[in-house]
Amino acid sequence: MNPEHYPALIVVTPLIMSFIVFTIGLFNRRYCFPVVIITLGACVYFAFNMLMRVMTLGNAIHYRMGKWAPPWGIEYVVDHLNAIILLSIAVIAFFVAIYSKANIKKEIPEDKLPQFYTLFLLQTTGLLGITITGDAFNLYVLLEIASFSAYALIAMGRKGAEFAAFRYMIFGTIGACAYLLGVGYLYMITGSLNMADLAQLLPKLYSSTVLITGFAFLLVGIAIKMALFPVHTWLPDSYTLAPSAVSALLAPLFTKVGAYALIRVMFTMFEPSFSIKTYPVTEILGWIAAAGIIFAGILALAQSDMKRMLCYVIVAEIGYIVLGIASANRYGLTGSILHIVNDMFMMVCLFTVAGTVYSQTGSGDINQMRGLHRTMPITISVFVVGALSVVGVPPMCGFFSKWYLILGMIQAKLWVFLVVLLISSLINAILFFRIFEKVFFDLSAKEGHTHGHNGISVTMDKLSFGELVPMVFFALVIILLGVFSGAIIDHIIQFAVPKIF
Repeated sequence: MNPEHYPALIVVTPLIMSFIVFTIGLFNRRYCFPVVIITLGACVYFAFNMLMRVMTLGNAIHYRMGKWAPPWGIEYVVDHLNAIILLSIAVIAFFVAIYSKANIKKEIPEDKLPQFYTLFLLQTTGLLGITITGDAFNLYVLLEIASFSAYALIAMGRKGAEFAAFRYMIFGTIGACAYLLGVGYLYMITGSLNMADLAQLLPKLYSSTVLITGFAFLLVGIAIKMALFPVHTWLPDSYTLAPSAVSALLAPLFTKVGAYALIRVMFTMFEPSFSIKTYPVTEILGWIAAAGIIFAGILALAQSDMKRMLCYVIVAEIGYIVLGIASANRYGLTGSILHIVNDMFMMVCLFTVAGTVYSQTGSGDINQMRGLHRTMPITISVFVVGALSVVGVPPMCGFFSKWYLILGMIQAKLWVFLVVLLISSLINAILFFRIFEKVFFDLSAKEGHTHGHNGISVTMDKLSFGELVPMVFFALVIILLGVFSGAIIDHIIQFAVPKIF
C-alpha cells in the first residue's frame, strides 16, 4: 500500500466501512465487531506511519484529493500539530471499540448493534477528518458528520437520552451555522476556502469589518462544539445519559478536536498577532475560560453521579487549554497542545471506569462505590491513575501539561489565571479524594463484596478481557505520556507551536 495515500485512507476507510458494517449487520450481526476492529486498526496504522513520516521529514505532508491543486481542490495536511492528535484519536477509538463489545450489550438491544457500529465508524471518520483537513469548508462537512453521528449515538442511551440528544442537536446546529457563516464571510472577501491560501490572503484584510465578523462567527461556532463556558450546557446531560461506550468515545475526543480546531484557526489560518495584538481575542477568551474553570469546578463538587461529575471536569479541562492559548507565549501554547493529548487519555480512562462501575453495580452514584477496592481492585487502580493525573500528580501526564500552562501564565504575568489554575487543581483533588474516601475507607461495605442499588453482587473484577484490557492500557498510556513528555515536546510539539512564539 502506497504511504502517499494514507492521509486520504485514514478518512475514507472508516467512511466506506461504516456502510459495509451496516450492510453486514442486515445478514449477520456477529461480523460487525470484527470488521470495526480491523477498520480502526488500519486507522491506527495509517496515523502512526504519518506521525513517523512527519517526524522524519520535518515537514508537513500534503495530499490533494482527486489531484486537484489547492485552493480549487480539497487538500489534506498532516503536520506536527495534528499528527499526534490523529494518532490519539485512532488509538482511543480502537480501544473503546474493544471495550464496547461486552459493555454495550448491557445498554443497547442486540438488534441495534449494526446501527451502533455504523455510527461509531462515522463518528471516527468525522473526528479524523476535522483534524486532517486543510480546507475550511471541508472541516464544516466533517464536523457535521461527527455531530449527527454523536446525536444518534447519544439518543441510544438510557431514559432521557433522547431529549439530551435533541438539545445537543439544537446547540450543535447553532454552532455549525455560526461556523458556516464565518466560512462564508471569509470566502466572500477572499474567494478561497483553503486554509494555507487563506493564511496568505487574510493579513491584507485585517481591518475589514467583514473579516472581523467572519472571525467572530468562527470562534462562536467552534466554542459551542468544544463546550467552552458558557455555551457548554448541552454537554453534561448528553455524556451522562449516553451509553457508556459512547461517553468513552465522545467525552475525550469531540471537545479536544474542537480545541484543536480553535488553535488551527487562530494561529494557522490567521496570524497569531491578529488575536493577540490587533484585537484582544486571547485576553477575552482567557477571562471566559477562567470563569468557566471555577464555575465547572463548583458544579462538579455538587454532583453525586460520577459521569456527570466528569462532564463538568471536561468543561474545566477545556478552560485549561484556552488559558494556555490566552497566555500567547510558547510555554502556554505548548501546555495547551500537550493537554489536548493528555486529556484525551485521562478522560477516556475515567469514563471507561465509570461505565464499568455502572454496568457492574447498576449505579453511577458515588455513594454506591463503597468498598469497591475489595471487589474491583484493577478497575479502581485504573481510576486512581486517571484521577491523580487530572489532579496533576507526577509522574502522571496531567502534571506536565499543567506545569507548562503555569509557566505560560508566569511568563505572561497573568497572575489571576495562575491562581485559577491552582484553585482548580485543589478542587480536582477534593473531587477525587472524596471518591477515594468512599472506595477505600468507607467501612460500611461488607468485606469481600459490595452491592449496587439493585442488589446485584459484584465479585473480584468479574469483567471480560475486552473490558479490562482497554482500561489498563489507558492507565499505562497516562503514565508513559508523563514519563516521555519531554521527548514528545522536543520531537513533536515544539514544531507545532508557531515560530512567532
